[in-house]
Amino acid sequence: MEAIVIDAGSKLVKAGFSVPHDPPSLVIPTQMKRVPKDESTTNASLLKDATIDPVVRGFTEDWDAMEDLLCHVLYNRLGWTVGNEGNILFADPLATPKALREQVVQLLFEKFNISGFYASDQAVLSLYAVGRISGCAIDIGHGKMDIASVIEGAVHHISSKRFELGGLDLTNLFGQELRKSNPLVNFCVSDIEKLKELYVIKIGKERYTVGKALFQPSILGLELHGVVEQLFHCVSTISFKNQRRQLLENTILSGGSASIKGFENRFQKEANLSSSAIRPHLVKQPEYMLDNLEKYSAWTRGAILAKVVFPQSQHVTKADYHESGPSIVHHKCF
Repeated sequence: MEAIVIDAGSKLVKAGFSVPHDPPSLVIPTQMKRVPKDESTTNASLLKDATIDPVVRGFTEDWDAMEDLLCHVLYNRLGWTVGNEGNILFADPLATPKALREQVVQLLFEKFNISGFYASDQAVLSLYAVGRISGCAIDIGHGKMDIASVIEGAVHHISSKRFELGGLDLTNLFGQELRKSNPLVNFCVSDIEKLKELYVIKIGKERYTVGKALFQPSILGLELHGVVEQLFHCVSTISFKNQRRQLLENTILSGGSASIKGFENRFQKEANLSSSAIRPHLVKQPEYMLDNLEKYSAWTRGAILAKVVFPQSQHVTKADYHESGPSIVHHKCF
């Protein structure tokens, strides 16, 4: 049985068997609907808070909900059967706390009885996807933005940084801007993605303001530098000039919020206006790779990596887990 690769983000879960160069076979919302224990109950007050988010800003916060989500993904959607579980490779976001990594391992071995486990950083996987082992990975997802410096296949944490800024904040901003220009239309932020079914609304400057916030976070009321300035700041902490050059000249964009139309061109324009002697160069995806690689880059490379780590026994096995406990993940998954 092929290993299953899982990239669980704040907005979407990408999962599927490790088939290289194919997109994940399952892409579903991470958000779950809360169902009352008594299904006959129709009291609206009980259903007011009807949804739950297992993953918030990239990190798992509700482990009971995450267990339910993984159960649905693994058994209902991907076809595992109880007693015949296989291996799992997880894509970790930047700066995942050690305790969270251990909880994932514990959950999968004790609740799902998996055969083996491996985890790799999303940034490393995204760079692998375009044929690089060193470079800068800028991942802008639903709940966070990661800027990671990767040197020889390992994240250089001192020169990497995580920001709680992502598509969720852009969606909220979009709603605010729409309410300003369409004061007679009454909707809440949760309706944004359903607007085309509810109203006919003219969208003008809002489409530009939203993307601009990634370069000027002050629009969101955040005291942060824009994405390009943050990239330069992160890389500037690297001591050697040759390494700084290597990182900047192998920069990639990933994550759903980085796929906004015109974002890549604006990023390169801002970078070219910098006074830095070394300017970022965005690495393009290989022609043979699937479309929309930036959305699935971590999962895609994870599928390839799974073909290596599990056959070569580089993963955490059941025996490893039972002998050393969850902390074994820090020794086997770098």
